Amino acid sequence: MSVSDSTYPGRWWHPLEEGRIQCGLCPRDCRLHEGQRGACFVRKMENGRMVLTTYGRSSGFCIDPIEKKPLNHFYPGSSVLSFGTAGCNLACKFCQNWDISKSREMDRLMDAAGPEDIARAARETGSRSVAFTYNDPVVFAEYAMDVADACREAGIKTVAVTAGYMHETPRREFYAKMDAANVDLKAFTDEFYFKLSSAHLNPVLDTLAYLKHDTDVWFEITTLLIPGHNDNDAEIEAMSRWIVKELGQDVPLHFTAFHPDWKMRDIPPTPAATLQRARRIAQAEGMHYVYTGNVHDPEGGTTYCPTCSKPLIRRDWHRIERYELTREGTCPHCGSAVAGRYADKADNFGARRIPVRLQVEAAQA
Repeated sequence: MSVSDSTYPGRWWHPLEEGRIQCGLCPRDCRLHEGQRGACFVRKMENGRMVLTTYGRSSGFCIDPIEKKPLNHFYPGSSVLSFGTAGCNLACKFCQNWDISKSREMDRLMDAAGPEDIARAARETGSRSVAFTYNDPVVFAEYAMDVADACREAGIKTVAVTAGYMHETPRREFYAKMDAANVDLKAFTDEFYFKLSSAHLNPVLDTLAYLKHDTDVWFEITTLLIPGHNDNDAEIEAMSRWIVKELGQDVPLHFTAFHPDWKMRDIPPTPAATLQRARRIAQAEGMHYVYTGNVHDPEGGTTYCPTCSKPLIRRDWHRIERYELTREGTCPHCGSAVAGRYADKADNFGARRIPVRLQVEAAQA
């Protein structure tokens, strides 16, 4: 089968009466007629079965700093080979990558690459990991899982950047392949999810709890703060309390700034002061690692020791300027452990962004 075969068999579906099928990947539970695509636009009923129309096809590859995902506690300073496909199973009116995630043009998917091609490219470019990002890997889960298998064989880590909107069975199978994740917790009210994302909050909370209690996946959380919608003190306090109670104090939380886009161009950008206020609230609720993003805020990008409060990893944007963790991931001042995954020494990829074109071997039959 070609790496760009548009009829790659999909998983997690079952037949219904009247010649339809139902997708079992996410809580949307799309019911499809022959030739119809799901809400994500990339899962389709064809010849009576589910197919994945974006397998082996990408909107492009780029080498990023791992901090851009954002992951601040997963091999800091390392480079990550990043790619996405097209489509999304949420319908966020504020989408910051709408040109990819909302794409209905398969012609946007210019790069074709099989799992082994991607693993080889990561190794040859010195990337410590591969990230499934730009659009949600949930919608191309089969492809991401196959890439993860190839990466594991090559000694490369894999990272899912996701909204966490999945059913239990595919969630279990998907995260069995992943080494790290950044989960987008868009807000802490179901009203926000329903009105602005056409989704619901609880499945995302279930994913976070599953990652914490049933896997060894390293994960961090990102919340995009949108003025007037999810940036009030009470909601941030409630979310932070839930994280501390259900996930623990050591899960890193990133508050990032919204910029007007897609269908919410009338909302102003998030002020840096809003992110800094949210960070203080989360810290007051007991969270050890809280960061700000999409604004210039060196303090909000720095990792501090949870015990003695000494700065251990100083960042400016996505660039590490000073790194003081020991090779065991502990504070050199007081010996306290800093939660995360660390190498013997820090990498120093910097804040570069390097587009790459993969050299793809001949397609396998």
